[in-house]
Amino acid sequence: MHILVILIALLALAIVPGLWVKRVMARYHSPADRYGHSGGETARKLLDSLSLGHVGVEVTETGDHYDPLEKVVRLGQQNFEGKSLTAITIAAHEVGHALQDAQEFAPLKLRTRLVRWVGPVEKTGAALMMATPLIIGVTRLPVAGLLMAVGGLLTLGSAVVIHLLTLPTELDASFGRAMPLLKAQDVLYPADEQHARRLLRAAALTYVAASLMSLLNVARWWAILRR
Repeated sequence: MHILVILIALLALAIVPGLWVKRVMARYHSPADRYGHSGGETARKLLDSLSLGHVGVEVTETGDHYDPLEKVVRLGQQNFEGKSLTAITIAAHEVGHALQDAQEFAPLKLRTRLVRWVGPVEKTGAALMMATPLIIGVTRLPVAGLLMAVGGLLTLGSAVVIHLLTLPTELDASFGRAMPLLKAQDVLYPADEQHARRLLRAAALTYVAASLMSLLNVARWWAILRR
């Protein structure tokens, strides 16, 4: 019974933040033509105001993000072409990351290294988890299987740890960079400022909410191994 309670708690922890982020984003996508400039145009304006003309702005299908290697702000089509408060604010958040990069913000540099590292580690963890029953069956040593299982659990949960450690980078992009930029360039209507802050908070939590989903994989494998 206690395992079921833990699984339910993990399920809520993994799903609720993501649902909140999606709800906030969707709420301010309407009205779709609130501003006279799109998210892509806003990103370009803010980058130019920072003398970051070398940073590109383009549409993507892989989610809003700033690529520090290619020096490109990438926005989903809805935010790139849209003129909603969400589109404008998310564009500013990603420009915030570009500004961090230009100023060699140490936490962003650390996050970039960690994100590149976590993908292979997660794959290794998944392989270890799948190999655990085979190792136990071949060696007849439960300890060997336990070590493999622990290694797998740790690596599967690495995304959660990394994004929690780099949450300050996201918060700085939102409130240390994007919000002051939006004010300085008179991008926002005064009545939208408090709503923009809510959106920027959601933007900062996007990666954390997504990474928490990996907790479900950890819980699922833990339940399997206890059988």
